[in-house]
Amino acid sequence: MARITQIAIPTLVRIKHHAIERIGVYARRNSFERVLMLVSQGLIASITDSVRAALSAEGIAIVDEREIASSSLEQAQDIFQNIGKMDAIIGVGGGKALDVAKYVAFLSRIPYISVPTSLSNDGFCSPQSSLEVKGKRRSLPATIPYGVVIDIDVCMSAPQALWWSGIGDLASKITAVYDWKLAFKKQGAQIDDFAALLSDSTVFQLQSRTVKDIESVRLLGTALMLNGIAMEICGSSRPASGSEHLLSHALDLTAKKPRLHGLQVGIATYIMSRLQGQGTERIVQLFDSTKFWDAFADEPLLREDWLRAFVEAPTVKQDFYTILSEKDFTEDFKRLLYEDERMKKIFA
Repeated sequence: MARITQIAIPTLVRIKHHAIERIGVYARRNSFERVLMLVSQGLIASITDSVRAALSAEGIAIVDEREIASSSLEQAQDIFQNIGKMDAIIGVGGGKALDVAKYVAFLSRIPYISVPTSLSNDGFCSPQSSLEVKGKRRSLPATIPYGVVIDIDVCMSAPQALWWSGIGDLASKITAVYDWKLAFKKQGAQIDDFAALLSDSTVFQLQSRTVKDIESVRLLGTALMLNGIAMEICGSSRPASGSEHLLSHALDLTAKKPRLHGLQVGIATYIMSRLQGQGTERIVQLFDSTKFWDAFADEPLLREDWLRAFVEAPTVKQDFYTILSEKDFTEDFKRLLYEDERMKKIFA
């Protein structure tokens, strides 16, 4: 019998100038009167002040506000147990605050509005939360946002490294979709053609405008949001995460100094495309035109970290077939790190 897919998608989507200043209006239109606000620790005061002022102007009560320093399961559970009566949860800032907000929304079944202040990865609209559980990072089921509010001006002013991180995470869809299709061919893994098509096509959206400006910020925000929806469609991270993410996760566990998620994933994507024998030209075109490689100019990556992580990468996730499941690529990987002209420029 044919399978019918039912998914949740954001009802409220605003990617525009000064969107944060309108968040009170958006909340009022959706009949949200009492909200919990979770904010990244160290977030620029003017941003949180703008959110508070916008909500206050529309008579929206911030019943509780918490600053999120770490994305632990214990913290999320504590917030859930003390949540009280709320109409919505608003997460403002970066990954940790948004991951905790998503998971609390999942537990409480309360609508969640995601307000990312940078576009460093697709997590702001994914149906999963990356939380620390007993000292280890795990992906747990979460609620896809009821609303996504991206303030173009705020994201434009975020550090350049976060922009490049978003580019790297977006590029990974090229190798992730290949790995997904490989798992289907070799193991009969379930695949959703529309989710795969949607995820892969998001890279083309940004390639039409790679100079960092208002339009490219809008395109990157839209593309990363659609990646999250692709994951919701198929019920897994497969459209957005493959062998390149395994290597990045291994680096998080073993490297002396892990880098931003999207920066690691971007380099891992280039490497995996070489091992897969596909997609490299598209990736290079994107990275060259966005100057992605410059992210490592001041602080090169360490070969020893990456060599160690590569050995661990295939074991990071059980029953997750990728190109790394095909054979031992260690020598090919080592050769790339030492002989590839692009890798020689960014590794020490």
